[in-house]
Amino acid sequence: MPTRGCWKMLFKLGLTVIILVAIYMFYAIDTELKSTKVTEEGFSNLNNAGQDTKYAADVVDELKTEIKTENEKSSVPPRESIHLAVVACGDRAEETLVMLKSAVLFTYIPLTFHIFTETSLMVHFQQQLDFWPPKYRQRIEFALYNITFPEHDGVKAEEWQKLFKPCACQRLFISDILHHIDSLIYVDTDVLFLGPIEDIWALFKSFNSSHMSALAIEHEDKAIGWYNRFARHPYYGEVGVNSGVMLMNLTRMRASPWLQKMNAFYKEYKLKITFGDQDLINIYFHYHPDQLYIFSCEINYRPDHCMYMSVCKPAEKVGAVILHGCRRVWFEDKQPAFKAVYQAFKEHYLGGSLRYDLLASITKNLAAAEPSNCGKVEGLFTRRIDSHLTHIDSQQQQQQQLPMDQQQQQQHKENPIS
Repeated sequence: MPTRGCWKMLFKLGLTVIILVAIYMFYAIDTELKSTKVTEEGFSNLNNAGQDTKYAADVVDELKTEIKTENEKSSVPPRESIHLAVVACGDRAEETLVMLKSAVLFTYIPLTFHIFTETSLMVHFQQQLDFWPPKYRQRIEFALYNITFPEHDGVKAEEWQKLFKPCACQRLFISDILHHIDSLIYVDTDVLFLGPIEDIWALFKSFNSSHMSALAIEHEDKAIGWYNRFARHPYYGEVGVNSGVMLMNLTRMRASPWLQKMNAFYKEYKLKITFGDQDLINIYFHYHPDQLYIFSCEINYRPDHCMYMSVCKPAEKVGAVILHGCRRVWFEDKQPAFKAVYQAFKEHYLGGSLRYDLLASITKNLAAAEPSNCGKVEGLFTRRIDSHLTHIDSQQQQQQQLPMDQQQQQQHKENPIS
């Protein structure tokens, strides 16, 4: 049994440990504050030194703004995460990671990635996303899911697995897997966000009481439409819909006959469909058009919109909002302008300047690309990014002109965006 002296010794030891921890925390906090001060002084010294080029000064200003916005972010009340889902199998891991990078670049709103993939790719996704710089890693959460297909009413899982592209049909069953999620944005692996993802998320507010999904139509020009010329099955509207970017209200989908109909439609039309899950989606909304909201072509901009002539008029005004590099145009030379943009996003490092690194690289790559009809559409690939960055610059200037107390109030009202 411990003696009284032993207890006193233990008490002194414990007290010493507490004091040492307190001292360590004090110096750690003090060091961090000094480091921040040094960083700010460093920017001040750079500005006062009179840089020889405007480029250096502008980059410094952008870094100042980014640090300021990061600090403001901590004072803004947390808001719900935007959910983004993707299905990636085979050789699609690289373009999937580039797509996820593009999603996080233009927003400070928390994102949750739902990645459905093969077991062999899970470690790769885990390592790559965990390797993101802390500034970006802390903005996201992600979950990895095995590819799983149901077996029901005589349709085997292997049939879904092999329909069209590997794993593509997984998206049809997301509502039955993510029971805890109300809504999400689904995208194919071969898309790039050219602006804030919250602009797309805001489309949910345009839904009426019957809408459960949103898509873009397949073609703006009926003369080159696939469904109206070749389809041997029912499809939505006059030209069908493209499923590369799809808003999904999962709660409403679970309450609908979606899953039952998918099984029935597959059994009825499996020998007549060409594009797998997209054809089944078209068949469903042919019979349930009231459940579908149609958004504009700039939100799912594809080579079809410009390869012959420019047919997506909204994109001519505001630029492409989401770029969809279908038919492997990221990696082939058929559409050099699309490939040039993808290459710039792929090579961009998280933390680099959006204006002086990413946007400059896109502009440079486009100038060096082989001439094409898509490349001739002025501002198509850059206008959305440029207008977003200009908007942020304007916000920051207005913020700096406010008195300090009003700045603090404004910080609580607005969501910081990059």
